[in-house]
Amino acid sequence: MRMRTLLAGSVLMGLAASFAAPAVAEDSVYIQLPTYRTGPYAGSGIHIANGMSDYLAMINERDGGVNGVKIAFDECETGYDTQKGVECYEQAKAKNTLVFNPWSTGITLQVIPKSSVDKIPVLSMAYGLSAAADGNTFPWVFNPPDTYWDGLSAIIKYIGEQEGGMEGLKGKKIGYIFLDAGYGREPIPLLDNLAQKYGFEVLQYPVPGKEMQNQSSQWLSIRRDRPDYVVMWGWGAMNPTAIKEAVKNRFDMSKFIGVWWAGGDEDARAGGTGAKGYKSVSFNNVGADYPALQDIKKLVVDAGKSGTPASTVGENLYNRGVVNAVYMVEAIRIAQEMTGKKVINAEDMRVGLENLKIDEARLEAIGLKGMIAPIEITCANHSGHHPLFIQEWDGEKWTPATDWFSPMTEEVTPILMQASKDYATSNAPWPTRADACPAN
Repeated sequence: MRMRTLLAGSVLMGLAASFAAPAVAEDSVYIQLPTYRTGPYAGSGIHIANGMSDYLAMINERDGGVNGVKIAFDECETGYDTQKGVECYEQAKAKNTLVFNPWSTGITLQVIPKSSVDKIPVLSMAYGLSAAADGNTFPWVFNPPDTYWDGLSAIIKYIGEQEGGMEGLKGKKIGYIFLDAGYGREPIPLLDNLAQKYGFEVLQYPVPGKEMQNQSSQWLSIRRDRPDYVVMWGWGAMNPTAIKEAVKNRFDMSKFIGVWWAGGDEDARAGGTGAKGYKSVSFNNVGADYPALQDIKKLVVDAGKSGTPASTVGENLYNRGVVNAVYMVEAIRIAQEMTGKKVINAEDMRVGLENLKIDEARLEAIGLKGMIAPIEITCANHSGHHPLFIQEWDGEKWTPATDWFSPMTEEVTPILMQASKDYATSNAPWPTRADACPAN
């Protein structure tokens, strides 16, 4: 596949096309973008891919890259398939990618053991293995701004507030409808812990990947069980199907709350006017009025250097793809400053990610103030447990339903650290970190 420094585009890029090693200029760095523009998850994946590639293209167009170093990038189509994702990883390694973005919990779990051996940082932004937030055990894996367990704890905290406090959860029934894969099963240990502590009952409704568009049996059970709230951990075609089924079964949409990956505009639109009131937790605001997005629109989309429909710029999942690209670009900038190199490598990129700090001043400088909360990653904490908020579908668009608030870090941290130890033990001999993180 020919390397593109200005445009990733929306043209489908199959695995076969990406075997040819790109010619990366001496003043460029390379990043592979694993994506899925095909298959049952494409409805979500396309917007993420567009946001990532458009932001990188804009940085090249507007700024000439990062401190004069352009970002060469291309896509590797995974179809959300784990085996194809691992093949993309091997290709990315051969092309000396600075970082690998799996965009699938299943793919993430497969490449985690490889990352420390190959010394390639894995950026699984708000997905993947929650325990990987422990930088001492997982020095090459990063999952900012929050782990899945942070997200679940935020949803439960929000539900508790609706019931007058966490003590109000006692005796409640909370349904959990989820994609029956590593992604959907990841939050269950924390959910069970919280249920035991706060006295609510969890009702599980797994949705097999091959049955995402046929959820009649799950919603028949929900209608029978009458849970007080339903939490959704879906992706791709599962989300709009679930929302349509909830509307069809007259479930109270104000008590239907999704994870951040169940908050796409197309997901909510599928329910028509009946979807009004549906909520999801989020870590980025919507809208295209931010200066950086206006630069994308002017320099990339309107200039015909992207296949992104202009109407989708600013939608929730598009903006989330932008956030992922922002983390990469800022990590490159920080790595350059810390190493003194203009053209960094993957090991330098890890340094940048481990020192990633985007404060309010920097958000304003890059034209994204207000879209995301400030973020800071440390050697020991590769996630950060940053503030989140609940957004609500008003029938046409997403609007904030709460202010930013912190997840239940005091509940998440103990189980996360134990899970980290358990992972290292069950995968022994797990490599120890060469440079121990300083004590907090």
